[in-house]
Amino acid sequence: MKPVPSVSSGSYPQTKASREDWLRAALDSLVAEGIEQVRILPLAKALSVSRSSFYWYFKHRQDLLDQLLKRWQEKNTQSIVQQSQLPSDTIIQGVLHIFECWTDDKRFDPRLDSAIRDWARRSKPVRKIVDKADEKRVETITQLFRRHGYKETEAFIRARVLYFTQIGYYALDVKETLRQRHSYLGPYLKSFTGHEPHPAEIAAWNRQITRRRRAPAENNRVEVAFQR
Repeated sequence: MKPVPSVSSGSYPQTKASREDWLRAALDSLVAEGIEQVRILPLAKALSVSRSSFYWYFKHRQDLLDQLLKRWQEKNTQSIVQQSQLPSDTIIQGVLHIFECWTDDKRFDPRLDSAIRDWARRSKPVRKIVDKADEKRVETITQLFRRHGYKETEAFIRARVLYFTQIGYYALDVKETLRQRHSYLGPYLKSFTGHEPHPAEIAAWNRQITRRRRAPAENNRVEVAFQR
């Protein structure tokens, strides 16, 4: 993942900022510096605009904070819901759909998730929102297991194990190479589902991830060639 720009660095020089610019700057500040640093004046300086322009888009700071929570729910929670609900012929395929969230920052932003959880430790209202989001995520994964024939209690426990394991990875900031993670895929799938994945499923998944990781570099090469 690319480093998140610091608000104090003035990463958004321009004469006019849109609502999306304010939200993006606030999200960057939240991830890089924490909720206490998400304040109107520093954001305005980072965007090179007057403080008063903030009020074109938001009623007050709390309105902005509410929108940050909404953006987090729309991206991170909704992505898990959508991936869990994709058609799947086997439970292995279904779990691999969810794994796409963990390997694609466009679907699920782990740094944003961690920042929201840190905020929740300081705010009871935010804690309630995070708890509900976790419940929703576990519930939608539980339903995936239920659709593939697991009984209610087993489906619920397997969903929790799958979800809590990944959130734990982020909380512990586990460092692994892509090759290491690929080597663990089969055992993890068997642990989460109770079924041995077919080698073809593993191979297809690894090819997909490799292509995705190569795509940004290839796009950059195309852009440079076009500019020339």
